[in-house]
Amino acid sequence: MHFNWPNLLTWLRIVMIPLFVGIFYFEQNWVSHATQNLVATVVFTAAAMTDWLDGWLARRLNQTSAFGAFLDPVADKLMVAAALIILVQLGRVDAVIALVIIGREIAISALREWMASIGQGKSVAVSMAGKIKTVAQMVAIPMLLYRDPIGTFDPQYWGTWMIWAAAVLTLVSMGYYLKMAWVAAKAQP
Repeated sequence: MHFNWPNLLTWLRIVMIPLFVGIFYFEQNWVSHATQNLVATVVFTAAAMTDWLDGWLARRLNQTSAFGAFLDPVADKLMVAAALIILVQLGRVDAVIALVIIGREIAISALREWMASIGQGKSVAVSMAGKIKTVAQMVAIPMLLYRDPIGTFDPQYWGTWMIWAAAVLTLVSMGYYLKMAWVAAKAQP
């Protein structure tokens, strides 16, 4: 296991998950809902930014590693799953959306592991639909966490539309990965 800046940022993102979840368990006489929403939004957004930063640093400093390639998507999936579960609990996201997004992440992780075990790991590389899905959910989740209107802008309304778009893109990208895996598996001797 390599301890370098990119991997440390990924570990930081994992450590931020209990902090993020814990924000919503403070007593209401200590912290207002608005403060909880703001702090949770800041923590989630900081975690999302470390995701971009650790990848950029890994490439820039030539510090990519197999461990980092494994840990980075795990950290992302854990943070998104935690946020979606909290949002379902708060009644800001429909449970079906959370199930689609979390279920897809589990299924695609298993698919990638299986494809790697038969020597076809490259055939399920990240697709453009998957990248757009990630951007959509990383924009939607902070809006749904913050929730309170900002002037005439309604984060809850737009976040709801974005998370639905992310769910549709989730299904599209999963279909793409399954198709690629099917083609690669059929080509196996």
